[in-house]
Amino acid sequence: MKTLPSLKAKHQDWHRADIKSALEKAGWTLAALGKSRGYQRGSLVNVLNTPYPKAERIIAEVLGTTPQTIWPSRYNQDGLPVSGRVRSCVTLFNSKFNTPENNYNVEFGGAN
Repeated sequence: MKTLPSLKAKHQDWHRADIKSALEKAGWTLAALGKSRGYQRGSLVNVLNTPYPKAERIIAEVLGTTPQTIWPSRYNQDGLPVSGRVRSCVTLFNSKFNTPENNYNVEFGGAN
């Protein structure tokens, strides 16, 4: 019998059903949680499909954990959110300042 290769646990995000289930066990739905924090109904659902650091913090707080635990692929090693903007800034910095004379080289520590 073939087995599927497993993902490394430290890089695997929680499944959307697990997040919803954990919220339900804590007495919340995404809609109710969003409404309680001043968001429009359905706003927090976006966090299940796309990075949304503010919503990630709200959900993690209610679950008694950190966003990095729930969505490790969305955060770099320093605990900062990974974003296209950060990647772009690092690339721009290296292209302008990393020359043979000064040998600057900033590496992006986030997930690709």
